[in-house]
Amino acid sequence: MMKRVSAILGASGLVLALSLPSWAQVKELQQTIKVAGTVEAIDQANRAVTVKTADGKFVSILVPESAKRFSELKVGDKVSVTYNNDVMVRLKPPGEAAVDTAKGTSTMGQEARPGGTSSVERTMTASISAIDKSTSSITYVGPKGWKYSRHVVDPKVLDQVKVGDQVDITWNTDITITVE
Repeated sequence: MMKRVSAILGASGLVLALSLPSWAQVKELQQTIKVAGTVEAIDQANRAVTVKTADGKFVSILVPESAKRFSELKVGDKVSVTYNNDVMVRLKPPGEAAVDTAKGTSTMGQEARPGGTSSVERTMTASISAIDKSTSSITYVGPKGWKYSRHVVDPKVLDQVKVGDQVDITWNTDITITVE
């Protein structure tokens, strides 16, 4: 669930991992996000849910087609979402084969109420296609047209990599959604 959010969070994790000073080892970043509140609006056509949290903030959650029973959600439902994201980045040695794998499990839609759990692990090789030291950013290109540019917190990282270097990026994501 939350395909767009997981892509954004995964990419943010990648940036933070790349801000670490040493490339000699695999870098790992763990992040947990919790959202709880009341469903305020449902956009069936775009599969989006707006949740109002206890502090009055509104959070929009995009729900992919794979999440069953989306149509059963109602305005006023109490929901909680826990999103765990673990990102690992590794600079690949020259000549090592590229990877692009994904596997996952899901119990979404199998419980008495809409919701459930989903777990996905994705590993892919991406190439550094551009480094911009003036803006402290790196652009990556991966399989199937995946492209991403992002600011790097520690500019020293930019001196440790070059255009053409490849990195393996692994996202481990699990999501639990409860509808009361």
